[in-house]
Formats: sequence, C-alpha cells, structure tokens
Amino acid sequence: MGDFGVEAEAGELGFDARRLERVDRRLRAYVDDGRLPGWLLSISRAGRVAHLSTYGSRDLESGAPVTDDTVWRWYSMSKPVTSVAAMMLYEEGALQLTDPVSDFIPPFADLRVYTGGSDLRPSTVPVAEPPTVWHLLTHTAGLTYGFMRAHPADAIHRARGFEWSRPAGFDLADCCEAWSGIPLLFQPGTGWNYSVATDVLGRVVEVASGVSLEEFFRTRIFEPLGMTEAAFHVPAERRDRLASLYLPGPDGTAVPGGELGKVGSRPPRTLSGGGGLLGTARDYHRFTQMLLGRGTYDGVRLMGSRTVDYMTRNHLPHGADLAAFGRPLFSETPFDGTGFGLGFFVVGDPVALRGIASVGEYGWGGAASTLFWVDPAEEITVSFFTQLLPSGTHPLRAQLRALVHQALVD
Repeated sequence: MGDFGVEAEAGELGFDARRLERVDRRLRAYVDDGRLPGWLLSISRAGRVAHLSTYGSRDLESGAPVTDDTVWRWYSMSKPVTSVAAMMLYEEGALQLTDPVSDFIPPFADLRVYTGGSDLRPSTVPVAEPPTVWHLLTHTAGLTYGFMRAHPADAIHRARGFEWSRPAGFDLADCCEAWSGIPLLFQPGTGWNYSVATDVLGRVVEVASGVSLEEFFRTRIFEPLGMTEAAFHVPAERRDRLASLYLPGPDGTAVPGGELGKVGSRPPRTLSGGGGLLGTARDYHRFTQMLLGRGTYDGVRLMGSRTVDYMTRNHLPHGADLAAFGRPLFSETPFDGTGFGLGFFVVGDPVALRGIASVGEYGWGGAASTLFWVDPAEEITVSFFTQLLPSGTHPLRAQLRALVHQALVD
C-alpha cells in the first residue's frame, strides 16, 4: 500500500519493543487454536505507526493470508464516519443538533413509545418530545436493533425484516419510514440504547446535503483524506482481497458465514451509515489520524478542532456512564466507566472500567470483532481488524487494551 507501514522505532515513540511482542503473541493464539481466521493490528503514536502486524488467513478455504491491503467489513465502525458527516453539515449550518429528525424525515413526526404488551399487541403513547439530530448521534432516541432480542420492539423489527439485513428492495428512505412505524423503547432523551439511530442519521445527511450518503462520503471524507478503498462495496477487481466472514462454530472455532459472507461483494440497495462500509486498515488509519489531529490530517481539514473536542466528550446526562443510563444489553463497548459522545464511546473512569485506559479515550467497534480507539492524552491510535461475527465472542478487546497500554514505558 506504499504509505502504510511502520514509520518509527517503537522506543522512539515510548514503547518497549519486547513488550509489543506480547501483543502479537496473545493475538496469534486466537488463530492457532481456530477461534479467529486472521487479523491485522496497527498501533500509532503522535501520528506515526509504531507497530503493524498481520497473522493468519483472510480466507481459510483458499489459505490466502491477511495482508496490509486486505479489505475488511467495518460494520459499526461506519458509525463514527456518519457522525463526522453529520457534524460537518452542522458546522456549515445545514442542520442543528436540536433540529427534530422529522424536519428531514417527515414520518418521524408521528412516533409512538412502547408502554406495555407484547410485540403482537403493544400498548403505546405518543412521543412527548420529538427525537432530534442530537438524539440520533447519542443513541438516546429510543430506537433499537432487531438482533437485540430483549424487548417487544426488537421482535417487531425482526418480524418486519430487520435483523442482520433489510427487506429486499428497501433503500435507506424506505427503512426509515418502516422504523418510524415501530414503537420506541422509551421517550427520547430518557435512556441510551444501541440502535439503528446512525442509519437514520445517514438519511438526515442525505436530505441535509442533497446528495446520497455514498457521494457525500466519497467527495467530502474519503477522497480528501486519501481513503482510496473505503466504500459501500468492493468492486470485482479487488474482491480477491476481501476477507471472508466467519461465525463461531459449536466447538468455538471459526466457520464460514454463509449468506452473511456475501455482504460487501455487490452494491447495496440500502446505504447503511450504521454498518455498511468496507475498506482497508490503511483507510481507517487515515480516518483515526484525522480524529487525533482534531479534524485535520495530511494537510486536509474536515472539521474544526473544537467540533472534534465536542464530539468526543461524554454527552450523557450529568456525566453518567452507560451502566447508569443505558440498557445493559449489547453494545460495542463496556458499560462501566464509559460514557458516550457524538458517535463514540468515551472513557470517563478507568477504575470503574476495570482496565488501564486514559480519561477521554474514545472509539468504537464493529460487529465482526473489529475495534479502534483514539487516546488523545497519549496521542495513540489503535486499529484491529478481523472478521468474526458477532463481536464479544472472545475477550479480545479488553485484552488488547491492556496489551497496548502495558507496552508504553516512557
């Protein structure tokens, strides 16, 4: 990939090279015993790559190895990209965080909130406060995901064709109209729940900008930052570099993902800002460097520095963490000691988190066990890529955070 590789000696950036070897040693064990097909890890500090390693296969059947230019499904690591797009429009005055979602998606004017009953006969009341753009960015709108399997509204999502996919022929506008007819879990602003909110936000970006989400990403984020392979699908000439998707089998080893493994191999009908992007580790590295640079990277500025600062502070009421304010079900982050900003987890209390971290560290993960975080205090960015669905199958993330921090010795 030319411009993606180790850029400085570990010691020069405050890492102990022998301690960094522990990271790879631990991660290699996941491949050697069959739990993961393969992986890529990059660790940077002060804008320079200190460690870049790969191991295992991007496709177990063919034996093709993971390479620096392997293409990965980002799933929910798409969410920060969509959140950045929305905030770019906020900076231009094209939307306000207090704007009702219904200003952009009219069916959201008539939402109802679940109060009891079953998924077949739910009791509902009208929404007291229409959800705003801010509610979408913070996952406090009361929306949900069909795969949660914890609430009657989740079951309604599944019954209407929304779990890991969408009804055939639905575009993003169709999805938003369908979601507007499903009861919210709670009144907007009164709780936190991981949800389709960022997909809805993607539709807001389309309406506010007047272009498709695909075009906005390409012209306003990907091309300016040099994210040359980030896209909603992989073209035929690059498809051999697309990592295969795997699921945990009955014995814990990775098995092929079946129909889900076709995701990303052709243009999608629905442009999912919540989980539809693919790209290389190099692409996402450039995105993380823009965040670390508080809106700028490689001579390009996407956002003002104060906008990034605002996005990466905890927006939950009274500084609450997700354990206190969220529904403690599935998320791509631990709940204790962790707040939520505009598209990112934000570490508020490493002691409550029960793991070494910096206050203000932020990032997110994806459903196929990918992860990134940015640590402004230490000037560190970390990106980890593999393709095992769902995330949380293994304790990778907590281990990786500990392994990276233990290698810092300055």
